[in-house]
Amino acid sequence: MRVDIREIQAKSVLTPSSLPGAEYVVNPYVGCTFGCKYCFAAFIGRWKHPGEEWGSFLDIKTNAPEILLKDLKRLSKKLGAKNFGTILFSSVTDPYLGQETKYKITQQCLQVLVNFNYEGKVAVLTKSPLVTRDINLFQKLNSSVGLTLTTLDDKIVQFLEGNAPPASARLNALQKLNSAGVETYVFVGPLLPYFTDRFDQLDKLFNKIEATGTKEIWLEHINLSPKIKERLFNYLQKEAPELTPKFQEADTHEYRDKLEATVKKALRNTNLNLAMGSIIFHGKVKP
Repeated sequence: MRVDIREIQAKSVLTPSSLPGAEYVVNPYVGCTFGCKYCFAAFIGRWKHPGEEWGSFLDIKTNAPEILLKDLKRLSKKLGAKNFGTILFSSVTDPYLGQETKYKITQQCLQVLVNFNYEGKVAVLTKSPLVTRDINLFQKLNSSVGLTLTTLDDKIVQFLEGNAPPASARLNALQKLNSAGVETYVFVGPLLPYFTDRFDQLDKLFNKIEATGTKEIWLEHINLSPKIKERLFNYLQKEAPELTPKFQEADTHEYRDKLEATVKKALRNTNLNLAMGSIIFHGKVKP
């Protein structure tokens, strides 16, 4: 897929967040070239890039480091402190897309936080092993670096997560981060529907995660809000219609109960800590 890349000027970079575990977010880019089929962030294309397919565009906030510093100074003056809570990279993009190797916007923003002596938590969530490039910066911050890992099967990665790096590369990145003394976590989100019938696969995933040295996982049920569902199901109907019924079941109480039971059973085979103590669920379910 051809990617339309544009350089833009941001007006603000440090944005208040309502996400669990994050008070502010930094999104160095608009769009995401990984183009995951289940991504909740695809909705931003309706306003910024109407009619363009999620994954086909990327706006580079070239002035993000300078604006971030201004935002930090403003908040620090207002609050009289250098701790505003947890700052997350990122909520509606991946901070370590392939384009980050050229533009280094995320790296520069992290350096701004280091130079500012930011005292709060700095969290990162990515699907890319490129994150290991910035280990030296994470070591200077109160950081927690997360890798999203939804499956160990790279055929599923390719099918649902477009251009995202393979699962093995993400596990290797976790190993490197843990070996360097950087705090890590894994975000298993969304929990894919096939796990309800494949305990062995979920058990293997959790054990592989634990083997890297990671101690905490976040679990999220698949978000099937109308816009996400429309995009995902259109793709499934075109490429693998036999999978659609399984995804449709994810909106039922029976499915959620079965998923929770499977997750609890798999967790008992590890020493992993489940963040927030439960799976993150979205929206209402069918009777």
